[in-house]
Amino acid sequence: MLDSLEAQLFKDFEVIIVDQNGDERVTEILAAQQRPFTVQHIRTPDRRGLSRGRNDGAKHATGEIYGFPDDDCTYPSWLLEKVSQTFQRTGADVVNGRAGDEMGRPINGRFLEGANWTRQQDVFNSLIEWVSFCKRTAFEAVGGYDVDVGVGASSPWQACEGPDIVFRMMAKGFRVYYDYGIYGHHPEISIDATDARMQQKALGYGRGMGYVLGKYDLGLAYSMNYMVRSLGGAAVSLAKGKRARAVYYLNTLRGRLEGYRDGRRARTRDAARQVGVPLRGR
Repeated sequence: MLDSLEAQLFKDFEVIIVDQNGDERVTEILAAQQRPFTVQHIRTPDRRGLSRGRNDGAKHATGEIYGFPDDDCTYPSWLLEKVSQTFQRTGADVVNGRAGDEMGRPINGRFLEGANWTRQQDVFNSLIEWVSFCKRTAFEAVGGYDVDVGVGASSPWQACEGPDIVFRMMAKGFRVYYDYGIYGHHPEISIDATDARMQQKALGYGRGMGYVLGKYDLGLAYSMNYMVRSLGGAAVSLAKGKRARAVYYLNTLRGRLEGYRDGRRARTRDAARQVGVPLRGR
């Protein structure tokens, strides 16, 4: 990631690394090579979770636009320049792109084609967290990422912190723009390598997506479409004799259903609090 940032045509940026490791691996990487840009190394081994790390990093930022790349992704040399130009040209508060391989082929999800303003029903198909950029004003207005959502959170909801924060930004009137032509690179996820760890990831990621689907009023038919996709993937995999792959899809389905239930409960609690209805328990 650092090498790809060094190759950027756009140079006016700072890098903040939030290091949640308990050892010195990141310190050693940073000491091994001098970079032509500012790098702040923030160590928080006692504060775990991806969303918490992003919030911690944002507290140290001096810029007006935030981006949150993964440590194992890379950006094409033109990416930050194109993102900056898109903010200026559109006046957007959030600019999102997608995941692509070295040739620009979409990977790790289904993404809308073209470029346009994002509607609620487009959110899940028009962003990936590590190619998502927002203005400081939008980030601060919603209080940053929900630390209970995303990889490493103490909750079961291990994904979709990106859609969650974007839904909250949109609810406050911030404008979100998506461009298929903006993409970063990332190792492609293979669901054929379905060991126990991968199956647990399917469950956790499914719960995260289901939770966000249930938390926001997107309509039952819209949400159930994502459940049907998982069920269909399991059926097709079984028909092809790929049992482990089918189990992966079934774990995803189970996670999405469990998360959806939790998200609906959270929405009910939030609505009750807004009208002053006393709640018993959780």
